[in-house]
Amino acid sequence: MTEPLFRLDPYLREAGATVIGHTAEGAILIDRSIFYPTGGGQPGDSGDLLWDGGRLPIATTLKAEAGRIALVPAAAQAMPPIGAPVRQVLDWDRRHRHMRVHTALHLLSVVIPLPVTGGQIGAERGRLDFDMPEPPSDVAELEQRLNALIGRDLAVTEDWITDEALLADPSIVKTMSVMPPVGQGRVRLVRIGQGAAQVDLQPCGGTHVARTSEIGRIEFARIEKKGRQNRRVTIALADRPRGPDLKAVKAVKAVKAVKAVKAVKA
Repeated sequence: MTEPLFRLDPYLREAGATVIGHTAEGAILIDRSIFYPTGGGQPGDSGDLLWDGGRLPIATTLKAEAGRIALVPAAAQAMPPIGAPVRQVLDWDRRHRHMRVHTALHLLSVVIPLPVTGGQIGAERGRLDFDMPEPPSDVAELEQRLNALIGRDLAVTEDWITDEALLADPSIVKTMSVMPPVGQGRVRLVRIGQGAAQVDLQPCGGTHVARTSEIGRIEFARIEKKGRQNRRVTIALADRPRGPDLKAVKAVKAVKAVKAVKAVKA
């Protein structure tokens, strides 16, 4: 079994480990990992694996059998041998953005208190699918309320609950289609706010920021109808890299086309 260092301290950017095996698909198994494996809608981490005489870029991270974590190389090349000490170097900017988006999605489920039917986390944006027959009447108000929660600088902490306690209180589970994994005796809970200031508590195995203010400003990107009752709400980090303004590009092309026609006529 791999020790999940990312759960003990999600802010670790580097850590040592030992190679304990290779998979048939060409991934590296390690005894302790700062790399989060794909799961719960959160992508697996990427980065680099260093050892004496070698460096291997890691494209993603996956769960393997027997509780082990597998690092998937970005390309086929020499791998560290079993038993070799290695140094894990996380792509911290990408992971931190995942943390910010993930915590923001928890707060989105507070602002829109409806059953969640699905979700996905990215480095720039994330989405939740809600059991929402009708669209929200005021998206700007929802965005304002979400950013107000973020601005309260609430502490994000974890707690643990037994399998039995979770099954006895299903109200803390917001997802309709997927139940938190049980069978290991306890389930991790992520709490936002403390005491009377608590705003959210739900099972989650992913990585989160320490305080909500770390998320930064969030924008509502779009709301889409997905099926008879589902609506997908996508939010995005306001400081994400921006692509070209497609409307502006089209406008410039249209002006150039008009000028070209006029030039031909002249």
